[in-house]
Order: sequence, then C-alpha cells, then structure tokens
Amino acid sequence: MSPALIVLVLSLLLGIQPITTDLYLPALPALTEGFAAPMAQAQLTLTGLLLAFGVSQLFWGPLSDRFGRRPILLWGLGAYVLAAIGAALAPSMALLITWRIVQGAAMGAAVMCARAIVRDLYTPLAGARAMSRGLSGLGVIACLSAPLGGLLSDVFNWRVALLALAVFGAAALAMIALRFEESIGRKNPRALEPATLVRTWWAIVRNPTFVAFSALSTASYGGLFTFLAASSFVFIKVLGLSKTQYGLVMFSMSFVYVLGTFWCRRLLPRFGVRRSVAMAGGLTLSGGLLISALAWAGVHNVWALLLPYYLFIFAHGVHQPCSQSGAVGPFPGAAGAASALNGFLMMLAAFAMGGWLGRHLDGTVYPLAYGVLFWSVCIALISWTLVQRHGEPAALAAPARP
Repeated sequence: MSPALIVLVLSLLLGIQPITTDLYLPALPALTEGFAAPMAQAQLTLTGLLLAFGVSQLFWGPLSDRFGRRPILLWGLGAYVLAAIGAALAPSMALLITWRIVQGAAMGAAVMCARAIVRDLYTPLAGARAMSRGLSGLGVIACLSAPLGGLLSDVFNWRVALLALAVFGAAALAMIALRFEESIGRKNPRALEPATLVRTWWAIVRNPTFVAFSALSTASYGGLFTFLAASSFVFIKVLGLSKTQYGLVMFSMSFVYVLGTFWCRRLLPRFGVRRSVAMAGGLTLSGGLLISALAWAGVHNVWALLLPYYLFIFAHGVHQPCSQSGAVGPFPGAAGAASALNGFLMMLAAFAMGGWLGRHLDGTVYPLAYGVLFWSVCIALISWTLVQRHGEPAALAAPARP
C-alpha cells in the first residue's frame, strides 16, 4: 500500500468517530423534543454509544491480533452501516439508544484497528507522525460533520442526519474491501486463549509508558467530550444559535484542531515527543483557566467559550497523535490489545463525564466551562510529570515488527 493510501485509510477509520458524534450533535435537541425525552435519556444516545465503543475494543483488539485487521474491519463496518440505518428509522427513544449502542460497538473495530495498523507499519516515533496525518484527515471530516448535520437537520430532519452516517460507513467499507491489504506481519494464534489474554493485558497495564500515554489520551479526550456533549445544548438552547450556526461553530473548532495536528508534525522532529507534549500542556491549561474565568466573571457569550477552547483544541492536535501512538509503541506483538485498552480507558472517562453532564446541565454555561477546566488541569499535570518520566524509554526504540 502506498503512503497516501495508508493515510486515506487511517483518515476514514479514525474519522468514523467524530462523524458519528459531531454530525449528530446539531440534531440532539430536536430529537430530544421529538420524543419528549428527558435530558438524561438524550445523553444516553451519546454516552451509551461511547461506552459500547470503549468496551467493544477489548474484544476487537485480541480478535484482530488473532485473525488480522482486515476481516475485523469488514465485519465491524458492515455492522456499523446496519446500525446506522436502524438508528435513523427508530420509532422510539429506547430503540434509538439500542441502535446507537450497536453502532458504537461496531465503530470500535474501525478506530481500534486504525491505531493498531499504525503500530503494524511504523516505529513509534514515525507512528506519531503517521497518526498526526491520519488525525488531520479526521479533523477535516470533523470540520464537515457538524455543519452538514446542522444543514440536514434544518432542511430535512434528524433522521436524515443519522442516515448520512450509513453512507459514510458504506464508503469506508468499500475502501477496505477494495484497496486495503492486511497490515499485520504475523498473526498470533494464541491471542484469544484466556491465559494469554490475561498475561498480555497485565503486561500492558503494568507498563509505565502505556500508563503515561493512556492517561494523557484519556484526559485529552475527556476535555473534548465535555465540549461535544454539552455544546449543542449550551450554544443552541442557552445562547440562541440556530443548528446551522452551531454547525459553523463546530467547523471552526475542528479547523483549529487540524492546525494543531500540523503543528504537531513540526514539533516532533525538532523537540521529540516529551517536549512537544509539555509545550502543548501549557496551551491546554491556559485555555481551561480562561474559559472558566470568563464564565465565573459573568461573560456568557459564544466567543467567551469558543476563543479559550481554541487553545485547548489546538493543543489536542498534539496530545492525541503522541498519546495514541505512544500507548501502543512498546507492544509490536500485541498492538491490537494495547490499542483496545487505550480506547477503552478514553471511552470510560467519556461515559462518566456524560453521566455527570446529564445531571448538571442547568441552562447555564458553567457545567461546560468547569468541566473543561477540570480536564485541562489533568492534562497539564500528566504532560509535565508522567509523560516526562516515562514518555520515551528504551522500549520505544523497538523495531516495528517482532
């Protein structure tokens, strides 16, 4: 496979996550009203999806180590398309939540395999650069997702917005079926044996490099999810934006994230992973402090939320490529299992945060602002301590293949 094809494949597989959440967000208030559902139940359509997404990776990871990335991708993307159609046609909130959970489980195969493919093909430092290119593609998809979701919801309805996800899933499925070649060099025939699984997972969670980078990716995604889960209600219901205007807000946020991934690729050759992450941690903390300070001072408008969050999301473009690649770096022979555990931890934090937001969204900007502050402090502390201590040990110099 050519480098350009690999980047395209990574962009589609990683991009399935933001399009599944971001395109749906502008429609969330409308479908909540359409089903006359409480806020907490509406949040389940998002948090249930993400919990299934995280848990499913614990199964997809060992399966992909045993059978290869390609068959797992074909099965996962096929299930994703069917679940997207089911969600679009759901006659009740309960069935919508059910189909979104199935969709999240299927989505786990795509994102987990994308991270594992990077480790299959690259050494960890080169993998961070490759991951940043794939995440740039993710950012482009995210840029288009929220405006498209807002437009489809305004012109048609929320069901059409959800149906668009089936189209994207079908396109990704066709790409894998027609162009993708198996990336794993040597399949592990014992990957699914219970004793092997326990030993593998125990070795992964005890590795300080995995702990450091997984803590960073988890905190960074927690801050992103806080904004995603609360922003549609805050910007549309509290600040009075239309769904299309909200889509443009999300477009701008995704565009800044893409710029952050480009900045990441400039930082890595010059400063390495640890210093790059530390520099980005300063931006993250600045954004979190500013967004909460403005909220506390009573400055409640679109720009008071958006401008500080630009600092957070720009730094997110450094934290995610470095952390996702770094977490699987020490495990060339178990990249699927390591990727799965890393993804599970991120989604566990998102599920917990979604539950908190469902109880605390009160018609003000405070839950969003203070949630971002919490994760910003966590990111800065992890960037300046754990990653500096364990971010580039000798294990990261291991070759790409066993």
